[in-house]
Amino acid sequence: AQVHLKLDSGLSRGGAHASDWPDLVAAAAAAQGVGHLSVAGLWTHLAYADMPGHPTIAAQLAVFDEAVETAARDGLGEVPRHVANSAATLTLPGAYYDMVRPGIAVYGLDPMGGDPAAYGLRPAMTVQAAVTLVKRVPAGSGVSYGHEYTTQFPSTLALIPLGYADGIPRNATNVGPLWVAGARRTIAGRVCMDQFVVDMGDDPVQPGEIAVLWGPGTAGEPTAQDWATALDTIHYELVSRVGGRLVRRYLSSVPEELRNPAGRS
Repeated sequence: AQVHLKLDSGLSRGGAHASDWPDLVAAAAAAQGVGHLSVAGLWTHLAYADMPGHPTIAAQLAVFDEAVETAARDGLGEVPRHVANSAATLTLPGAYYDMVRPGIAVYGLDPMGGDPAAYGLRPAMTVQAAVTLVKRVPAGSGVSYGHEYTTQFPSTLALIPLGYADGIPRNATNVGPLWVAGARRTIAGRVCMDQFVVDMGDDPVQPGEIAVLWGPGTAGEPTAQDWATALDTIHYELVSRVGGRLVRRYLSSVPEELRNPAGRS
C-alpha cells in the first residue's frame, strides 16, 4: 500500500502532532523497509491559507520543513511533499513543494471569496431548474409555509422545483438570489423540501422557463459567491451540498473534434 504521512503543523485536525511525528516516521520507514508499505508523500494542511500573509502560514511551513528533515534522517528524503490547498496554490508559490492540492479552485471559485477572474478562474457549476407552475395571486397573499412572505401587490408567482432536499439551504428564505425571465429575482417565502416560490410581480414568465440559481455570472445570473454573501456562509458549503434529484451534466470547453477525434460516440 502507498501511504502519505500527514503532519499536524497547527490546524489541530487530522495528522500526527509534531511530538508524535518522529515515531510515526520511524515506524513508516521500518514498514517500508520490509515491504509492508511505500511512503508516497509527506503533507500538512494550512489553517489560514485563505488569508494571505497571516503569521500562522509561515509558522506552519517552518514546522513542516522541520518534519521533512526528520523524515529525511529516517531515509525518507526523496518522498514527494505537498501542502498547498486552493488558496496557497493561487497566492503562495513558497508552499508548492512537489505537488499542490487545489480543491474549490477546481470549481472555478476564489477561495478568498473574491473575483475568481483575478486568478484566471471561471465558475464551473451552474445550478438551474425549469419553472413548473405559474399563477396570478392578489395582493396580501401569504406565500409558502408560515407566510414569511406576503405579496404587496397583485403578482405572478413562479414555482421552482428545488428545495433543501436538493441542497438549497433553507435559510435562503426571502434572501436567495436567482435569475428568471431575464432579471435577477429573490426567493419569496420559505424554501421547502423540494420547492420554492419567486414573486415575478407583473413580469411575464411561462412554465418551462429556466431559473438559474447560480452560475458563472457572465449572463447576469448570481454566482455561488453571491449566494454565500446573501446567506452569510461560504461558497464551499453551497457547491458541495448540491444533490437530491438534480441531474449532473458535465460539459467541456474543449472542441468536439479534440474530445472525439475519431468521431466515436
